[in-house]
Amino acid sequence: AVSDVKHVNVADVKKVMIAGGVMAGSLVKKEIPVYPQDAKDARASGTVVLRATIGIDGEIHDLHVVSAPWPSLAASALWAVSHWEYKPYLLSGEPVEVETTVNVIYTLGP
Repeated sequence: AVSDVKHVNVADVKKVMIAGGVMAGSLVKKEIPVYPQDAKDARASGTVVLRATIGIDGEIHDLHVVSAPWPSLAASALWAVSHWEYKPYLLSGEPVEVETTVNVIYTLGP
């Protein structure tokens, strides 16, 4: 039933899912995460994966941890990324909310 097909009006799109690597190119303000001392002492390292909603204003509006190798690494990543700002994502010239993932990598030297 071809008549059942609905066309999506761009004005009706409220949020889009964009890959983290794509959004990284739109980052305009980045707060560098601090490597917590307890994580260093425990030799904890790895990637904190966050899910973020970036508003039409380019600011983080919702942020939560998907996975983390150590609790204080998660807290450090949450704090830093919550202060990041992006260029608003445009869909057909109109800003839309974006849902994306942010990976914050913590590595220790030898």
